[in-house]
Amino acid sequence: MSGIRLAALLMCICATAQAQNYPTRPIRFETGSIGSNGDVTSRLIGPTMGQALGQSIVVENRSSGIILGETVAKSAPDGHTLLITGSSFWLAPFLEQSVPWDPIRDFAPVSLLATSPNLIVVHPSVAAKNVKELIALAKSKPGELNYASGSTGSTPHLAAELFNAMAQVNIVRVNYKGIGPATNDLIAGQVQVMFPNASGAAEHVKSGRMRALAITTAKPSKLFPDLPTVASAGLPGYEAEVLNGMFAPTKTPQAVITRINEEAARALQRPEIREKLFNTGVEVIAEGPDQLMAAVKREMTVWGKLIRDQNIRNQ
Repeated sequence: MSGIRLAALLMCICATAQAQNYPTRPIRFETGSIGSNGDVTSRLIGPTMGQALGQSIVVENRSSGIILGETVAKSAPDGHTLLITGSSFWLAPFLEQSVPWDPIRDFAPVSLLATSPNLIVVHPSVAAKNVKELIALAKSKPGELNYASGSTGSTPHLAAELFNAMAQVNIVRVNYKGIGPATNDLIAGQVQVMFPNASGAAEHVKSGRMRALAITTAKPSKLFPDLPTVASAGLPGYEAEVLNGMFAPTKTPQAVITRINEEAARALQRPEIREKLFNTGVEVIAEGPDQLMAAVKREMTVWGKLIRDQNIRNQ
């Protein structure tokens, strides 16, 4: 047997052994702030996955996406430290001056977990009952309508900028320190438009404090079955959503990744977990590494172009 074939065989045997012995200690889910989609998903699937894997799973929250990525990138590639996050992770290189990791090079995709749509909402006083009317109103009053958003590069921010670019309107951004203050000012009528995540807007839409015009996903959503998509309601080709994925450090053995993905999918398919996520505005996807990588590359292409064209940067 040649040296190359022998080395390949030994690597295969080693990886298989690692997967059979995995996990050997508690697993850490590194994710964003408490209450974020990543945090909610982590805490719902963690106990079920931990029971199946025979180890406890600890959820660790970090408010800084840069530190979050760096923590996982520098961890041992053995499946004991996993990242659960969304687009702010893979868009960071476009938004930041310097990022100490690369979302493609330094991480291995594990599972495309879930998705959550954004909505276009307006204050009830705004004279627009649908997307076409909002575009017409914005064109008749260039620069007079304002939209509220939280952090730069978040989906509510980018979804609004994509709308501006595609509809060729100028709805002016009002930047808030968080989505909570932004929501409060929309309800108070201080701003007119917002592109919030469905989970944060549903209660206010139902109460009438906001008027929802459309949902931002490419296809209709079971979360809001009565709402049209933006694309079908007047802006063909428009699409925005919040994806959540699970990643491991690069060089994590494929057999370990496969095991983690299988247990994540089993947890997400449990009816009680699916229902709890649905009630928070999240729909389960539960697909594998290839689907996650394709989604990340697609978003980096689409949102990366928008970020460059609009010169969007974190200050």
